[in-house]
Amino acid sequence: MKINMSMSPPPRPSGNASVGDRLEGAFLSEMLKIAMPEPGKGPFHGGIGESQFSSFLIEQHATAIASRIDLKLDSRLEAPNG
Repeated sequence: MKINMSMSPPPRPSGNASVGDRLEGAFLSEMLKIAMPEPGKGPFHGGIGESQFSSFLIEQHATAIASRIDLKLDSRLEAPNG
């Protein structure tokens, strides 16, 4: 039996991402911090590790969302013409 374990890596912010793209990622990260449920209490919670690494998970979710949608924040950063 052959198992194919090829998976695409999660989207990463590129070094040449525009200011608007980075702003959208930061904005979505802050919104997800509010929207994500708090780590649970009880026998199946992740303890201190879960609370420490949850920020990385939130950042990855925000990066993935920002790469798929455009909030058009970059157009608001451009100087007005005229």
